[in-house]
Amino acid sequence: MNVGVIGGSGFIGSHLVDKLLEHGYEVTVFDIKKPHRNDVTYIHIDITNLSKTTVALTGSYDVVYLLAAMADVNDVYKNPVEAGEINVMAVGNILEAARRNEIQRVILASTVWLYEMAIDTEVTEETPLSPDRANHVYTASKLGAELYCHAYQKLYAQDFTILRYGIPYGPRARAGTVITIFVRKALNHEPLTILGDGSQYRNFVYVEDLALGNVAALEATAANQTYNLDGNRPVTIREVAETVQKLVGNAEIEYRDARAGDYQGKLVSVEKARKELNWEPKVNLEEGITRYIEWYKENVLRDWK
Repeated sequence: MNVGVIGGSGFIGSHLVDKLLEHGYEVTVFDIKKPHRNDVTYIHIDITNLSKTTVALTGSYDVVYLLAAMADVNDVYKNPVEAGEINVMAVGNILEAARRNEIQRVILASTVWLYEMAIDTEVTEETPLSPDRANHVYTASKLGAELYCHAYQKLYAQDFTILRYGIPYGPRARAGTVITIFVRKALNHEPLTILGDGSQYRNFVYVEDLALGNVAALEATAANQTYNLDGNRPVTIREVAETVQKLVGNAEIEYRDARAGDYQGKLVSVEKARKELNWEPKVNLEEGITRYIEWYKENVLRDWK
């Protein structure tokens, strides 16, 4: 199978490329920067330009993953219009380019943050979402991207799979996520800052587990389906800080005002992915953070002693 990964040079995308190659797939990375390995084809792409995207995706691809996005909620908050161009309109460009190039399926990276639009605390892929509950441009843009996928399938028979990611962490993670910030601060003997009281929770998912869920989504049964790829239990931000404190030591925890529009957390079911894709998360929080700390020391703090 010939697979393209748009955003394959990024955090999640790079791990997905690793797993795809391990499973024997032919992989092309589409990105604005070169991939982390040299044994894959690399093509520069500008997903905000339809014509250039259509040309870039010419090549008899069976499936294309779309992981490229403005994913940092702080960047989205500061640049709401640009976020719409990348997270919504560029998705339309990819779907249209896929339609024109007869690519069977587009696999879209979405987010469990969408469940902030749900009334229920315990949610599945079938839980109704209420747009009037949208409290951040990031979640609004991801919902718009999902709607584009559904519309393209109904109008043009362009197949899709939507994967709603939990909060990923692990080696190669971009700076700015909570675990990367806590680890960096702890290793620098700085206090770990929690916005709010720390009771907000996530089902953090280790990035290699998440990558394997993406590979599993290549199964034919996943066509035109939505799956939650999340961790196996809710974890509060306070627990994350305390776990980093335990593993690194020498770090105090301090509390500040909550961030506007922050995702408070939902109990997200991964039962559908477990049943239909035979996928479930394997790596627990302490093991995953330990692996990240080891990677960080080796790759970021090369002079660590």
